[in-house]
Amino acid sequence: MGAGQGRGKGGPGRGFGGPGRGFGGPGGPGGGRGRRKMFDGGELKLLLLKLIAETPRHGYDLIREIEERTEGFYAPSPGVIYPTLTLLAEMGLIEERQCEGAKKQFAATGDGEAHLAEHADEAEALIARLSQLAALKARHRGGPVHRAMGNLKAVLQMQLDDEANSEKLHEIADIIDETARRIERL
Repeated sequence: MGAGQGRGKGGPGRGFGGPGRGFGGPGGPGGGRGRRKMFDGGELKLLLLKLIAETPRHGYDLIREIEERTEGFYAPSPGVIYPTLTLLAEMGLIEERQCEGAKKQFAATGDGEAHLAEHADEAEALIARLSQLAALKARHRGGPVHRAMGNLKAVLQMQLDDEANSEKLHEIADIIDETARRIERL
């Protein structure tokens, strides 16, 4: 390995955090112009209102519902959901309902239903986007690649559990780095 080359990071244009295609580099997953929000504030408000209008829900149920509709591709954080629910309640579009347990359940108000009717096409487009995200995840599962990654993970765990010495660890890192570079060139 030459001077200035670090293990596991790759060099310029080699991904894994460096510029170019790859994990974290522009053009790769998580790269490019920076992380984009899945939904902007107005879209998230409308999406939550649509889901609540379908059936009264509590915050955690909304997170789970979105995660299920995207087949695990996206699950909004509680730090996004709960402030948005508070805002929808302050706007008079949803209200708290009594339910068993400590969880707050929300239902759409008359104003919420009217707002949803005015923006029905936008709301349906957001629901369709959830399905598109699920389809995107299905396309990128990469059956044989996913299997091979699982195999690599298992082999690495076995090797690392065997009290690998420093030389062996460097050899493993070199193999992984070379493999990553070969994959990037495909």
